This record gives sequence, C-alpha cells and structure tokens, in this order.
Amino acid sequence: MARTELYPEIEPNRTGYLEPDSLHRIYWEECGNPKGVPVVFLHGGPGAGSSPAHRRFFDPAHYRIVIFDQRGAGRSKPLGELRDNTTPHLIADIEALRSHLGIERWLVFGGSWGSTLALAYAEAHPGRVRALALRGIFLCRKSEIDWFLHGMRGLAPEAWRAFAEFLPEAERGDLLKNYYRRLIDPNPSVHMPAARSWSVYEGTCVTLLPSPETVATFAHDTMALGLARMEAHYFMNDIFLPEDSLLENVHRIRAIPAVIVHGRYDLVCPIVSADDLHRVWPEADYKIIPDAGHSAMEPGIRASLVEAMERFKTL
Repeated sequence: MARTELYPEIEPNRTGYLEPDSLHRIYWEECGNPKGVPVVFLHGGPGAGSSPAHRRFFDPAHYRIVIFDQRGAGRSKPLGELRDNTTPHLIADIEALRSHLGIERWLVFGGSWGSTLALAYAEAHPGRVRALALRGIFLCRKSEIDWFLHGMRGLAPEAWRAFAEFLPEAERGDLLKNYYRRLIDPNPSVHMPAARSWSVYEGTCVTLLPSPETVATFAHDTMALGLARMEAHYFMNDIFLPEDSLLENVHRIRAIPAVIVHGRYDLVCPIVSADDLHRVWPEADYKIIPDAGHSAMEPGIRASLVEAMERFKTL
C-alpha cells in the first residue's frame, strides 16, 4: 500500500544563494539523498516562500529534494523586491538553479501559484522535466484574479468584508489598485498593515475548516509582505503571461507524466481551473479531493501528493 503520510522532519544537507543579477539573491536548499532522483519544490503566492514542512512530501532516501524561495520571497533578498521580478525571470531562475546544481532533469512539484510556475516552466523547458505534481491549479486568467478580489465574497463574506473595508470607502471601487499603492509605499507603517490585511484574507480562505494556526502563519511579517506585495504586483501585470497561454501550450507537455490534485471546495482557486486543465490534458492523472479546500496541508490533499511522489519512484 502506498504511503500517504508526510515524512519526518529533516534538515538541509546544504544551503546557498543563487545570484542571477546584481539585485537578487535567491535562497536554495537541498535535502534528502544527494545522489537521489532530483525534485524541485515551487512554493505558492507568488511571494509566500517555502517552509520546513515542504521537505516532508518526499522520501528523503529516494529523492534529492531542492527547495528555493522565489525572488522577493521568504529567505531570498531583498524581501518584497519588485524590480526584475516577472514570470520569465522566475522561469530563468529555475533553469539557472538546475544548471548550478548540475541536474540534467528533475521532477517539478508545485501548488497554487507553484502550479502556475510549474506549468510555465515545463512548457518553456519540457526536456528538463521528468514529471509534474500539481496542486490547487491557478491558470492566471483575469477571471481567476477577479474571483480572488471579488468573487470569494459570495462564500466568505466576513473575510472579504474585512479585506475590503481595510480601505477607505472611497477606494473600494478598485481594491487591487488601492492595495497596491499602499503595498509599494516604502514606509512600513503604510505597507505592513495593508500586507497583513491582504495576507490574512487569503489565509482565512485556504482551508476548508477554520485554522487559526494557518491564519497566524499568513499574518507573520515575512509571509505577509512577500505574499501581498508580490501577488498585487503580479495581478497588476496580468501575471506577466498572455491570457490562456498555459492552456494553449499544454501540447508541449502532454507526454510528461503528471498528477493534478485539487480540493473540491477550494475557495482560493476554484476547481473549474483544474477541470479546464484536465480537459486539454486528459493524459494527466486527475485527483479531486472531496473533503478539501486549497491548502496543501489539508489531509486528503497531503495524502494524495505524498502518494503521487511514491508512484513517481517507478519512473
């Protein structure tokens, strides 16, 4: 019977910083078997950063686990930096890290924004990807951004009200623009309250059942600033990808083994996006978790992701 529980906590074998230019320093770490099958973990957001729990989806005896914090996120420096921070930059960073670590091909594992970036990377460099594990599909379409900013009100009115009413009434007609203006203000007394409001809104909605621990994580300064500023930056710029480009380029990756895991009651990234992806990519293994929301740590989602990585051992 395939394993479905997270692996025990582990520490990195080595860590470092990739310096793709004179501005950004990108934190990376390796865990598990240094001679194992390489897998790279792509965190969500954009801007959420990685955590020690993300190491635990993978068998450390089998996998060479590579985790990094994307530009402006987590332990990468400078935190919240928006200059030279676009989807093509992030794709180039993944390739630069692969080359830096001497890896020929690797599995790519990503959820939420990590699924977006995994698809974009795989479509740009299909020859470098052994398999894809995708969770909480986000395809960067205008409809999905509008859902986050407005549509979630229909199912989470209390959380949305707190999010919207953070702004003065006169500014609520354009939530994105007016949050963004605050988030890019250099004064912490301006940008941090806006960042916490944005991030707590998301954190409140990512789990099927209320999770004070999750909300507290999203309220932490590093998480809040990286997540809110980066998401607003990417949303303001339509994620730096043409509309529907991820679906239109699936033909480039249809031969790559893949699993798509999505919670039936995902409030942040509604299941229609996963359904749309699977309709153009029927070869991918599609797992709908009937009692889950968005978070990778929901029990059913967590189990399906671990199980997928166990199956990928036979590739």
